[in-house]
Amino acid sequence: MTVQEALLLGTRLLNEAGIEGAARDARKLMAALLDIDPGRLTLVMPDAFDPLIEENYIAAIKERAGRRPLSHLLGYRDFYGRRFSISSDVLDPRGDTETLVDAALKVPFDRLLDLGTGSGCILLSLLAERPSASGVGTDISRAALEVAARNAEAHACAERCTLLRSDWFEAVEGPFDLIVSNPPYITLDEMEALEPELGFEPRAALTDEGDGLSAYRVIAAQAGAYLTPGGHLMVEIGWQQGAPMQVMMQDAGFKDVQILPDLESCDRVVWGRKPG
Repeated sequence: MTVQEALLLGTRLLNEAGIEGAARDARKLMAALLDIDPGRLTLVMPDAFDPLIEENYIAAIKERAGRRPLSHLLGYRDFYGRRFSISSDVLDPRGDTETLVDAALKVPFDRLLDLGTGSGCILLSLLAERPSASGVGTDISRAALEVAARNAEAHACAERCTLLRSDWFEAVEGPFDLIVSNPPYITLDEMEALEPELGFEPRAALTDEGDGLSAYRVIAAQAGAYLTPGGHLMVEIGWQQGAPMQVMMQDAGFKDVQILPDLESCDRVVWGRKPG
């Protein structure tokens, strides 16, 4: 079998499984196994496929057909112009979350806190973009913190960040100029309708098993005590949660509370400022 024949087979199997972007995923898996850039696959299409690589490729295609996320098979996800290691222990970074990073980079900060850091993609993107800053990332999951630590090393941020096992603010000592978070916000009722790929991600990073607002109640109520005067709180939200989170932050004393849309014009980030 040639590389081209294997690629056609992989694409067909993914199409038959109903995978959106089947050709793209088949190419990315092929390029990863051949250790070349996807753009260079054309150059090796006529080559004979090594039997062992062929076996691994078909196995990977079958896993993707079973709806395992492509990022889990590749071991990474690109986010905000950088490549982050990903596993089933962390939430898969999504482009919508870049809205939060964009917003955070509009305010001054020297010290930041990322609650529920997961892979560290938000924290480390901000530290990489703001070389003078330092930060703390918390997560309840030890496995997630291990992934974040690998990413901190990969992006030369390890000396400027501290990773703590903490249930929200439990082990945190402030103050911070900026607090960010992408907490679990999917409601229990919404979980059944989610795409199958999300079943491979940590459930606790997706849902609070309730109304999707539990984490926001904690964050809004406690964040002010950990912020410097004039400091900012920014959280990612689900598309229906802008209004309730805005009210929570206003009730907690935050000023200038606003809701920011993502590129698809859906509510994505709520942003408030501590008085001072």
